[in-house]
Amino acid sequence: MTSSIILNINERKFILLVGDLLIIGLALSLFVNRAVDKEFLELTTQVVLFIMGFVLYLGYAYILESYDIEKANLNAGLTTMKSIVTSLLFVVSLVVFSIIVFDLSFWRKSLLAFLLFTPLQFFIWRLLFESVFKIVHLTKNVVYIYDKETSENIQGDVQKINGEDFQTYYNVVETFSIENDLPQFNDKILRIDNQINAWIVNIKDYNELPLPLESKLLNSIIEGKDLLTFTSFYENVYEALPIKSRNDSFYEILNFQSIRIRYLQAIMSFLLNFILSVVVGFVFLLVSPLVFILNLMFNKGPLFYSQHRVGKYGKDFKIYKFRSMVVNAEQDGAKMATKGDARVTAFGRILRKYRIDELPQILSVIKGDMQFIGPRPERKIFVDQLKEMIPIYNVRHLIKPGITGWAQVKFKYGETLQDSIGKLEYDLYYIKNKSVILDFKIIFKTVSTVLFSRGI
Repeated sequence: MTSSIILNINERKFILLVGDLLIIGLALSLFVNRAVDKEFLELTTQVVLFIMGFVLYLGYAYILESYDIEKANLNAGLTTMKSIVTSLLFVVSLVVFSIIVFDLSFWRKSLLAFLLFTPLQFFIWRLLFESVFKIVHLTKNVVYIYDKETSENIQGDVQKINGEDFQTYYNVVETFSIENDLPQFNDKILRIDNQINAWIVNIKDYNELPLPLESKLLNSIIEGKDLLTFTSFYENVYEALPIKSRNDSFYEILNFQSIRIRYLQAIMSFLLNFILSVVVGFVFLLVSPLVFILNLMFNKGPLFYSQHRVGKYGKDFKIYKFRSMVVNAEQDGAKMATKGDARVTAFGRILRKYRIDELPQILSVIKGDMQFIGPRPERKIFVDQLKEMIPIYNVRHLIKPGITGWAQVKFKYGETLQDSIGKLEYDLYYIKNKSVILDFKIIFKTVSTVLFSRGI
């Protein structure tokens, strides 16, 4: 029997987080009890410093994606480097915060120890973490069970399980068709039984499971092995809902309308969107005069451009942006923007790189057509084409569109209709799992996206 002690990705992240929190706690204890002059230190100040310390570190860690170890494992040392940068930002920010807010004074030697040893502790912890998981067996061997409904996309499903540019820690060692492979059950399954750590099932009707296979799956649960549907695997690992292979996720989608929005969650979501809209609106007012002047000099033509987009329940509305393309960019017909698009002006590339061109969308938020966080609104001509390709595309119109969203911070630069279908998986995940916590994740990842010029 294989060992069932193989930690999944979330368990490994939890271990990493616990280690980080312990180091933060020790560092804050050194800072508050040793580095700060206690003559000026009250109890409330200590509490605020501790809370602010944890908030600063976790905020920086999320923005810099320090816990995206599924990506970092494809680039050795990246996790350690991010940890060092995060810890340096943390210690410097905390000291600056203490001076500005509380006007504290410090003991130099203790402060120097805090500034130097905190990043060193994180460096040693990350090296230890990476070294241990290089030794410990990480990847789970999987048997993928499918039916005729999903057989056409089996290669793509297996690639998703194994991971393409993403470390999933699952590896398909065998596939099993419930219609065709039962005669080879002993040869295909029992011969590798000791190697199997997990089963991933993607079939339409679970009553169609052959009895020998069903018995084997039940025994595997007792043995401590993973038994997952393809949708639950996809949702947990990719934080999206599968579209191309969706035997059970189709029913997940049908359940969207039965999801009740809790009043407290709705209030918190409204307040969050309101605060963000005020902040973005203020930034929009600040930068508009500068963009106006630079537009006259380097991007002659209208300052704004508008388009009709599809909003909540399919309602048509007008969206505004700073113009980043040449005038009459679509005189030959509607076309999706691409990387290196020749229609984008030199000044427009700068606007797009830092998402400045998106700021006027705050006008649509004020009008009530959009909110700050939600699926990005698309043009009707493309929506009609996408609905023909995949009818469930319309489900994304259950909520108001947003300036930023889960698909924008998780998926690559969208250039084609196929990319839009890829983004739909993340839009559906957001609609299903909408929460204040997920909104905060999107905010932090949006900051990261803007800082490092990723996504669209």
